[in-house]
Amino acid sequence: MKKLALSAILLLSCFGCAKTGDLVPSVSVNFEMSLTDPRLNALHNTGGAVLIPGYGVAGLILYREADGSYAAYDRCSAYQPQNKCAVTLDNPSLTCTDPCSGSKWTLEDGTPVKAPATQALRAYAVNVSNFEIFVSN
Repeated sequence: MKKLALSAILLLSCFGCAKTGDLVPSVSVNFEMSLTDPRLNALHNTGGAVLIPGYGVAGLILYREADGSYAAYDRCSAYQPQNKCAVTLDNPSLTCTDPCSGSKWTLEDGTPVKAPATQALRAYAVNVSNFEIFVSN
């Protein structure tokens, strides 16, 4: 019985020791802007992307997908997010890179395409209505 109790305690302690620094922190995001705003001109074309400072952990990336919809990601690198290193857009803007680690992600779905990153970028919900884009979580 003691061995069973000891095994259960060891098993539970393993699950309780997960690294909390491995995920981009969850912060409230409420962004709204007119798609006619000149700062969003790049979103008029498929594959266009813009950086929006002041939202999320390290700012936002807005991306125009091939099907005409939009994606939004936090600029905070998903590799060692505790460092709050902001990813930068590559040219062309189909990927972004963490200048601190060299990790790279595709903007199609936020998944990593170059190590050492193994986690996807934090994605946010995007809605468009009456030429207004809304990003939230």
